[in-house]
Amino acid sequence: MGNFSFLLKNDEYESFSKPCIEAENMIATSTVATAFMARRALEQAVHWIYSHDSYLEAPYRATLSSLVWDDDFRDIVDSELHKQIVLLIRWGNHAAHGGEIKEREAILALHHLYQFVNFIDYCYSNEFVERYFDEKCLPLSANIKYRETPQSMIKLQDSLPELPDFHEQMAAQSVEVQETYTEKRETAAQRQDVPFHIDQLSEAETRKLFIDIDLRLAGWIFEENCRVEIAVDGLKHGSGIGYCDYVLYGKNGKILAIVEAKKASVNPEVGEVQVKEYAEALEKHIGYQPICFITNGLKHYILDGPNRRQIAGFYSQEELQLVMDRRHLQKPLEDISSKIRDDISGRHYQKHAIASVCEAFSNHRRQALLVMATGAGKTRTAVSLVDILSRHNWVKNVLFLADRTSLVKQAYDSFRKLLPDLSVCNFLEDKEGAQSSRMVFSTYPTMIGAISGQEEVNQRPFTVGHFDLIIIDESHRSIYQKYKSIFDYFDARIVGLIATPRQDLDKNTYGFFNLENGVPTYAYDLEEAVKDGYLVAYHSIETKLKLPTDGLHYDDLSEEEKEHFDSKFEDDSCEKDIDGSVFNSFIFNKSTVEIVLNELMTRGIQTASGDEIGKTIIFAKNHDHAEYIRGIFNNRYPEKGSDYAQVIDYSIKHYQTLIDDFKIKEKYPQIAISVDMLDTGIDVPEVVNLVFFKKVRSKTKFWQMIGRGTRLCKDLFGPEQDKENFLVFDYGDNFDYFRADPRDGEGRHIVSLTQRLFNIKVDLIRELQGLQYQEDQFARAYRQQLVSELQGRIESLNELDFRVRMVLDTVYSYRKLESWQNLTAVTSETIQKNLSPLLFDEDKEDEMARRFDLWLLHIQLGQLTAKSSTVHISQVMKTARALSAIGNIPQVFEQAEIIRKVQEPEFWKEVNLSDLEKIRLAIRDLLQFLDKTDRKPYYVNFEDRILSTVHETTAFLQVNDLRSYNEKVEHYLKTHLDEESISKLYHNKKLTSDDMLALEKLLWEKLGSKADYQSHYENKAIPRLVREIIGLDRESANRIFSKFLSDENLNARQISFVKLIVDYIVENGFLETKVLTQEPFKSYGSVQLLFQHQLPVLRNIVQIIELINNRAGEAA
Repeated sequence: MGNFSFLLKNDEYESFSKPCIEAENMIATSTVATAFMARRALEQAVHWIYSHDSYLEAPYRATLSSLVWDDDFRDIVDSELHKQIVLLIRWGNHAAHGGEIKEREAILALHHLYQFVNFIDYCYSNEFVERYFDEKCLPLSANIKYRETPQSMIKLQDSLPELPDFHEQMAAQSVEVQETYTEKRETAAQRQDVPFHIDQLSEAETRKLFIDIDLRLAGWIFEENCRVEIAVDGLKHGSGIGYCDYVLYGKNGKILAIVEAKKASVNPEVGEVQVKEYAEALEKHIGYQPICFITNGLKHYILDGPNRRQIAGFYSQEELQLVMDRRHLQKPLEDISSKIRDDISGRHYQKHAIASVCEAFSNHRRQALLVMATGAGKTRTAVSLVDILSRHNWVKNVLFLADRTSLVKQAYDSFRKLLPDLSVCNFLEDKEGAQSSRMVFSTYPTMIGAISGQEEVNQRPFTVGHFDLIIIDESHRSIYQKYKSIFDYFDARIVGLIATPRQDLDKNTYGFFNLENGVPTYAYDLEEAVKDGYLVAYHSIETKLKLPTDGLHYDDLSEEEKEHFDSKFEDDSCEKDIDGSVFNSFIFNKSTVEIVLNELMTRGIQTASGDEIGKTIIFAKNHDHAEYIRGIFNNRYPEKGSDYAQVIDYSIKHYQTLIDDFKIKEKYPQIAISVDMLDTGIDVPEVVNLVFFKKVRSKTKFWQMIGRGTRLCKDLFGPEQDKENFLVFDYGDNFDYFRADPRDGEGRHIVSLTQRLFNIKVDLIRELQGLQYQEDQFARAYRQQLVSELQGRIESLNELDFRVRMVLDTVYSYRKLESWQNLTAVTSETIQKNLSPLLFDEDKEDEMARRFDLWLLHIQLGQLTAKSSTVHISQVMKTARALSAIGNIPQVFEQAEIIRKVQEPEFWKEVNLSDLEKIRLAIRDLLQFLDKTDRKPYYVNFEDRILSTVHETTAFLQVNDLRSYNEKVEHYLKTHLDEESISKLYHNKKLTSDDMLALEKLLWEKLGSKADYQSHYENKAIPRLVREIIGLDRESANRIFSKFLSDENLNARQISFVKLIVDYIVENGFLETKVLTQEPFKSYGSVQLLFQHQLPVLRNIVQIIELINNRAGEAA
């Protein structure tokens, strides 16, 4: 009797009982066929569960992998059993392609299959009998085959009957039958007398299995080019003999590498000492040191050169051979400038950039950052760098990454043209040619998709050591944070290319490249390029328009315009005052667009004849805005024809044709109205006018857009009349924004909502473990609930994904309940840093509800940490007000009491943790009833006008130094009133020590230095300075003085005096009492005489003034 014979006793198991028995019998002849058949039997058993248990719903893609990784399936299967299922699938996948399977692995494949079907019997049979897997029952044979050819495996697969259609199986069972089986499983889960027992592997065996699998994924074949436990003599300790855990051999039979396996608890440095000793001992026998790897089955490290570094997996045989060969073939990177081809990159700064990268690599650096102005030839520099490194045998395979398809194609075309002998592949269009090409071009998401989740070496287009060099186009912070897993996966040198000026780059950008802040490998900025005559400078015309700046106020309109307003917004609950930010977003005003077009057509640079505007790009806010601009243009200038101005964005099917036409000097369009498409990567030297008809708040993107006009253009205006400069029309306050806040806006990585929710829950769990919460029944239960939720999210992570495997030790650790008992600052950060990026958005949940969750969780955390949550409370109150407007909806009406409460400021003074959770649960699901649709566009015609125009005519505009320190401070403070520390001063709230630190960091680091501050403001207290600049919120001031403003005992003159005090403080933020004897107060006469019969009132007024003053000078 075999291990699976018990399945035959239950006819309900017919679909998978015989396949299980067939898999067991296969071990007599082939371990490979055994693993394959075990996987096939597993798939049929999984199908059986899905078709019989009503709790399980089939995912959209019903592959075996997607079925076993489905959250609902994970809910009912123990985590240890799930690990065994995953291992079985991996062995089965490997076997399906003719890979090697050891005897022990084939036995374990049957063991894991047995565990799963035994679990099925435990959950769904009427009479479960406890039983265990018995290896003695296996029909093992001395003639067993451990390898099969791919052809023999194809023949085996062809001989098997097709599996029943999964969806037909699902549909065959009635709901009543499914619910019966679900009830059986739920009853079994409660059983105490006979708990289900899972045979677990030891840590050592599990570690070995993972290492073996990863070696196979890299193409290594055991007992052929990969051998275990190889003796090494000549060691310095003990008997002098040791054993290499794994030795990897080349095609010529020579040793390429050794692998040292260590426990997860052992520091890699210990393994490093040991593996180096083995390598030195082997060197005495073979004449050279092999490459060294250290692994615990979860993390892998490579030693090749002076430093140890973590890698995502093992190198293949070919890749290791290449590393070994380079020890002899690699040429020194010396006298590089003389070897660079002038026809590719002959300019002095390009040669300097290439030489700087080569020098960095020669000094064992693995990252380099080139900061080069747009138009300075970054791509050509990269071409020469690849050429030099290839000719010197430093690189063989290169990966070029960009964030847009157009940029990938542009780089691909450049390399193909300039290095015709280099085999290249556009991975977006040709997946098959990637393996045989020396250079691959891809977008980040496409490459992520290619390397994620593929388990077999012949399914993966690239192994970890495939690329020797990765070139990152526009390598700002958001790119490497969002796509960091690419750089974790490939063990390659990295060169970043970026146009953002070096002083504007975030320090984390330099940190990624292991560079000192502000010191790239090489920099060639726009100013330098203009001076050298390689690029042209711009002149800016900065214009403020009234409606986009100040908004529209109904009371300021003429009677005719009021009628127009009422007719346009009659069906909308639009307020009578419209904020300036919505203009050009969904409210499009004819007069505004006409002013911009008139300024362009009258002040813009013309063509040589003077009859036409030069090539122009208008950067529009959105597609509706772009189409509206084109429509107004065609109406005002019908003689130009419909092709003269064209919208170019991703919604236009023939956009590439329009771009190609725009690049040709003699063809239309003359004006390209772009929405995000022409911001980067489009080279049209004839462009002489740029119109910023929108706000740009990313410094990286801003410089990319400016770069559309910097390129030289010979004979643009006739023979020997070259392009000398270009014009930038700014209607978005962009220059002013970056002058005031020069370091702000570098491409930021937007952390997903799922990550933010996960991270703040980790923070809550940590705070709730404090002693003060242990007698609070709700707090303890709430913490337990949060732990259970996050533990479940970590349980659901797919171990087949290399991103998960890179942090598998953290994953395993926090799948255990005990790991959550005592979180520290370090462990909390580890969880947040390593695990939250692996989580994906929950599509099933309403996003607005989840955002509401985040607000409440922030408020909860603020209460636990005694930090202000003013901003989030305001968001909750605003949401409650919006819900109040739809109180006729029954679900909203049911929560009327809570909705009313949270709108009252007093409510938030006494609220506790339990109250906050009740609010979250009561309101979150109501947000679905709020209007989430995009606002419909409104086309209006209110009179707009120019408020101011600044024409900057200098040859080069150095944005970072345009405004003095005090101007930057004033602008920043007045435009960031919502920042917590600034908001507190503005609303007369008490500052905490954290607030003071934030203000110091702002004024002494972000906007300048402490020396700058002292130079401009001497020793003035920071809070007082801030208050003097921003003033005091009028509503807050009125509330403070309300007692006097409504006091019937004061006469009209006294009340007027108090109002003047309020006006003064609102304007100046501070009032010294001596000022009361000066203008404008002096006109009221002596203060003592004014209040001669009410001196206590005067004393109270003075005390309140002092209280306001003190709030601008104290910190808790």
